[in-house]
Amino acid sequence: GDGHPVIVLPGLATSDKSTVALRTFLKSKGYDVHGWELGRNYGPIPGIERRMVEKLKELHKKTGKKVSLVGWSLGGIYARQLAKMLPDHVRQVITLGSPFNGDPRATNAWKLYEFTSGHKVDDRERHMGGAISESPPVPSTAIYSRTDGICAWQSCVENEGPQTDSIEVEGSHCGLGHHPAAVFAIADRLAQAEDGWKKFDRAGWKSVFYPDPKR
Repeated sequence: GDGHPVIVLPGLATSDKSTVALRTFLKSKGYDVHGWELGRNYGPIPGIERRMVEKLKELHKKTGKKVSLVGWSLGGIYARQLAKMLPDHVRQVITLGSPFNGDPRATNAWKLYEFTSGHKVDDRERHMGGAISESPPVPSTAIYSRTDGICAWQSCVENEGPQTDSIEVEGSHCGLGHHPAAVFAIADRLAQAEDGWKKFDRAGWKSVFYPDPKR
C-alpha cells in the first residue's frame, strides 16, 4: 500500500465490528484505514448522510489525499453516492454485494431496510448523490457473487465503462468481507496508481478463482 486513506463502510444493520478483519488486513498492507464510526447502519436516518459527507471532507483535508471508499452491501451504495457528490475527494470506489442496479426489491433485505430507515425503497433515488444506478465519476469496481443469497447478483454488477469493472467471486453475501478472493481483489484495486487505474487482470492463476465475466 501507498499509505493513502481508505474508509470502509458496513452493510445494513451492521457496524464497524463487521469490517474489523478487512480493515485489519488493509492496515497491514500499509493503508490509512478508517471505519465509518457512525454506529450501526440503519439506513439513511436523519443526520447520517450529512455526517458521512463531513467525515469524508475531514479525512481528505487532514491527509491532503484522495480517499478510497470500500462499501459492503448498503455501505457500497453510500460509497458510490459520496463519490458522486465529492468526486474531487475520492480516489476510487469498491463495492461488495451492493444492489445498486435494477429492482430495489431484488434483495431479501428490502423490508428490513424500510423498517430500520423509515424510507421506502422506491424513494432511494431521492437521497444524496442522485440516481443510485448511475456509476460514479471515479474508478469503480463491483465485487459480487452469483451465490450471494441476499441480493440478486445482477443488481450488484457495475455498468460497462472505461472506469468501471465487475469482479465475480464464489461466496455468500455475509461472507464477502472475509472471503480470501474478495479481499485479494480489494487489495489489488487499492494498489492501482491514482493516475493509472486499470481493470482487473484475470490472467494466469487468478483465472481459477475469478470467473470470466463474459461466460
